[in-house]
Amino acid sequence: MKRLMNGSCILVSILLLSFPLHAQKNEKDYAGYVEQLKSEAISEGFDAQFVDQAFADITFYKRAIKADKNQPESKITLDKYLRTRVPDWKVQQAIDLYRKHQQILNKIGKEYGVQPRFIVALWGNESNFGKIMGNYSVISALSTLAYEGRRESFFKKQLFAALTILQQGHIQKQQFVGSWAGAMGQSQFIPSSFITYAVDYDKDGKKDIWGNPADVFASIANYLSKEGWDDSITWGRQVRIPKGFDLALAGLTKSKMQSLSAWQALGVRRYDGSDLPKVDLQASLIMPDDENGRIYLVYSNFHTLMRWNRSTYFGSAVSYLADRIKKGS
Repeated sequence: MKRLMNGSCILVSILLLSFPLHAQKNEKDYAGYVEQLKSEAISEGFDAQFVDQAFADITFYKRAIKADKNQPESKITLDKYLRTRVPDWKVQQAIDLYRKHQQILNKIGKEYGVQPRFIVALWGNESNFGKIMGNYSVISALSTLAYEGRRESFFKKQLFAALTILQQGHIQKQQFVGSWAGAMGQSQFIPSSFITYAVDYDKDGKKDIWGNPADVFASIANYLSKEGWDDSITWGRQVRIPKGFDLALAGLTKSKMQSLSAWQALGVRRYDGSDLPKVDLQASLIMPDDENGRIYLVYSNFHTLMRWNRSTYFGSAVSYLADRIKKGS
């Protein structure tokens, strides 16, 4: 899940947090709330005429609230998640698109210090390579979620950031669409993340994460770079643990990171049973399911993926796809 704490992280996944309704909200009182939002936007410095235009044809998205309330509660295993999220056909698409855009990906990867395969893997996991970006009006979706109430201040912040994006001309209002939670474009940035990380790579005056592959790739790379990505290492590896291993050692907190040599001494081995690499790296041991499921030693780059999206399932899917791209199958 992408973190909400500083409002700078991306989008959908963190926005899929469960926030139950305190009271049933309906369209009846929405119009009055929108007028309040418009007044606040003007007090934030937006021109009144621009605000009127931005909120013209505003829609109450009952579907957005329903989508939040009806999020799946059943837990699936990581193996099933990976089969669903990264099927072979998607791997092949990722490889084909990696090769198609390899020149610009290599250029961006070198400039930002991010391996291109991870850029493509995030692109594929977030929007299926730009095929699934959502069709909700961003202004309407964020207004609806602010009106819902529980995370009002957060969604107001996203709304005003969205108005800034629109005012700056990065996207026309008709094309300003995203997920029901306000995540936008092929990278599925929430508006505050767009403000912080989006890049106008081709210098055409627009940070077009909706339709310009170069801007999409550079924006993803810029996020990872600013959040501490290290292109001299990978994300981690699947491992095995010995019988009787102290499961309390697992976890993503910094206090539980140890050197690979320390994990080796504790009996952790590569998945094929061989010794861990003899390199000076700190790693965390994670068990996205439990000790009977997949177990990984993950490096600092995986922690960066956790800042993009706090789900270890999501991080595992991105990492798995990146490895499949590198393998070429």
